[in-house]
Amino acid sequence: MSTAKHHWTREEILTIYNQPLMELLYQAATVHRKHHDPNTVQVATLLSIKTGGCPEDCGYCPQAARYHTGLEGNDLMSVSHVKAQVLRAKASGSSRVCMGAAWRNIKDGPEFDQVLEMVRVINKLDMEVCCTLGMLTENQAQRLAEAGLYAYNHNLDSSEEYYKEVISTRGYQDRLDTIDNVRKTNVTVCSGGIIGMGEKIEDRAGMLVALSTLNPQPESVPINALVAVEGTPMEEQKPIEIWDMIRMVATTRIVMPETQVRLSAGRTEMSREGQAMCFFAGANSIFAGDRLLTTPNPDVHEDMKMFELLGLNPQKPFIKKMQPPTVEAKDSQFKSLGEKPKWSRPEHKIDRNEKAREKEREKRKIEKVIQSTVNQSIPEKEIQAADK
Repeated sequence: MSTAKHHWTREEILTIYNQPLMELLYQAATVHRKHHDPNTVQVATLLSIKTGGCPEDCGYCPQAARYHTGLEGNDLMSVSHVKAQVLRAKASGSSRVCMGAAWRNIKDGPEFDQVLEMVRVINKLDMEVCCTLGMLTENQAQRLAEAGLYAYNHNLDSSEEYYKEVISTRGYQDRLDTIDNVRKTNVTVCSGGIIGMGEKIEDRAGMLVALSTLNPQPESVPINALVAVEGTPMEEQKPIEIWDMIRMVATTRIVMPETQVRLSAGRTEMSREGQAMCFFAGANSIFAGDRLLTTPNPDVHEDMKMFELLGLNPQKPFIKKMQPPTVEAKDSQFKSLGEKPKWSRPEHKIDRNEKAREKEREKRKIEKVIQSTVNQSIPEKEIQAADK
């Protein structure tokens, strides 16, 4: 039976976060060793199965269609392509694969059916399967569970108060409702957030309050450091100090002792020593591979060198929870309902998001003018020949 505390207050969490660093590290490491093997870290691979074109306005995300980030999008990957990528990840030491699609929410239809088949294929390869596909209904969660999904990721991103300064196209409650829909199945919950977006320490504590008061607490909590991408509203945000990351990891470990704390985005800016302190503080998972959906990530071979140096061992799959069975599509009890849920769209104005959107519009206007000028300078005969 879980002994985790579910009634943390913001003040209590701030007291933990702000205590002298050595005291914080000692407390976090003690909790970590009580609930986990301190020398075992899970290696997970994040795979973008559908990139770019997202209708959301998340201020940190290069996949938002409204920002000019130079990202090359791609349609949904084929099942065979995903299988090949997963086999490569497994050979490199990963025991978990998280598939991400740049969708606002899951829509019933051929593309979702294709994702369900991906889940079945990966689960049969004895890999933990996680998906992050946006908001979803209870029936959609049940269909993913039947296919063999191990975890569903849906980050809260920040505190409820600061969330409104990051995103205007969806509401915080939608995040919580999606997590609740996942909880109605046997799928585990993966939910965390990002620090370094301009939030206050109080907002970091607020996010941990929201996560820790869920009952049960998420089995997995990713802690991301913002990777500022040119063209996004947050492109000018300075990287956070490693000490902020260490404090956040340690506080998360104390507040959610049984959770897998994932050291996620931003590791390219961290030294081995900094990452080692995060592991000591309670992080017991990393994402491997050269990219995290669309942002840089350390090379897996470098990670394995770090593991060897620190005496860390990759975690095997299904240690925390048994492997779920896979139900084939023809035997599924849950069928497509063609649902069209009304997820909220607050649509309030966020100044920096609006400025980035206007910047995108101006760039597109300039590109059209340049293209028009180029076309006019090409002789008509050459244009006709090109068309043929």
